[in-house]
Amino acid sequence: MIERPQTSKYRYTILAMLLYATSVNYFDRSIIGVMAPTLQKLFHWTNSDYSYIIISFQTAYAIGMLVMGSIIDRLGSRKGYSLSIGIWAFFGMLHAAVQPVFSVIGFSFARFGLGFGESGNFPAAIKVVAEWFPKKDRALATGIFNASTSIGAIAAPFIVGAIVSVDGKNWQYPFLITGVLSSVWVFIWWRIYKKPEDHPKVSKDELEYILSDRVPGEEESAEKLPWKALLPKRKTWVFAIAKITDAVWWFYLFWGAKFLAHRFGVNIKDIALPFFVLYILADAGSIFGGYLSKAFINKGWNINKSRKISMLICALIILPVVMVAYTQNEWVAVFLIGLAAAGHQAWSANVFTLASDVFPKKATASVVGIGGMVGSVASIIANFILGSVLDKSGNHGYFWAFLVAGSVYLIILGIIHAMDPKMVPLDENLKPVYASKTA
Repeated sequence: MIERPQTSKYRYTILAMLLYATSVNYFDRSIIGVMAPTLQKLFHWTNSDYSYIIISFQTAYAIGMLVMGSIIDRLGSRKGYSLSIGIWAFFGMLHAAVQPVFSVIGFSFARFGLGFGESGNFPAAIKVVAEWFPKKDRALATGIFNASTSIGAIAAPFIVGAIVSVDGKNWQYPFLITGVLSSVWVFIWWRIYKKPEDHPKVSKDELEYILSDRVPGEEESAEKLPWKALLPKRKTWVFAIAKITDAVWWFYLFWGAKFLAHRFGVNIKDIALPFFVLYILADAGSIFGGYLSKAFINKGWNINKSRKISMLICALIILPVVMVAYTQNEWVAVFLIGLAAAGHQAWSANVFTLASDVFPKKATASVVGIGGMVGSVASIIANFILGSVLDKSGNHGYFWAFLVAGSVYLIILGIIHAMDPKMVPLDENLKPVYASKTA
């Protein structure tokens, strides 16, 4: 018999751990984007060389999304999440050992391992949110931890700018910082994490609230769902198509500093403030997106309407970024990109909840992994094309990049609604639940 306290809100302690992990995740992956103009000069990379290094990360991320998502569903959140962070910590620090003569190969190898490890973060985090929050709170909880992507992205330029010189001296040190931060996280997570049903610090009232939208008699079994059961489902591909927009977010993350450097002459010492503005807006957007759909649900709207109207608002907020290529003012460009980043994060907070809205908890990480793989493949294609276009035609290639970045969300939302107009959830056997339960 588990002894429980009279009252608790332990789910927010778990949410804080997701925020911590995602902050470290994005600090780690943002470092190379911040240092890209400096490293490109230091190691004499072409734009295509840089795109190959980024593609190696995204290739591993795509593979890892499938593999790590399945592993996390099989091992559970405690073991699977720890494994993911352990892998990315090791390969993150490995960047510091790369020698100039092998810079493209060395960075590509280190980025590949980093991408594989980091691919486990979102499948694990979304699974944890599904375990610890009822559906009406999941978009907001996801928005809160997803906002920490901006915390990591904001920290990167400030820390890199303070440590690394314009000529590249001390470039190795930022890659070592995350190893320490990740090790601390794994130690804490291993000690505190259990499912809410098994956790002695979760009160009876909190447990009832967490499980409040579970349908009586439909508790999930311990049996795991294989890919072959998930891949034929249209709802799996609805989520995967929604994740194609990941390519836009990674464009801002990996090419944003290069665009500002080439267009406005922003160097490694000056990039921190523009990135701060950009990602503060993104942070606000992430929380706004989660709050928005929660507010609609509280008004009595069903899940389907709440998520899709929220996503439509996000897509309209993003649209003005198509004008970035025309502006001659650095801060107008930063604001427009920041507004689009805010819209993307708000969109993303709702997209992530689509998986837990319609799939049983035991399948959530695998579905998120499949979607993440599709998003990574889209980004690989986009990066390959962009690197080649920039080498051949110069900065004019950014015009097409921002045009796609601004318009693709409305197109994808139309496809999502056409493929799944009602968003009827599936039970543990992947059979539709009665329509009356979708609210």
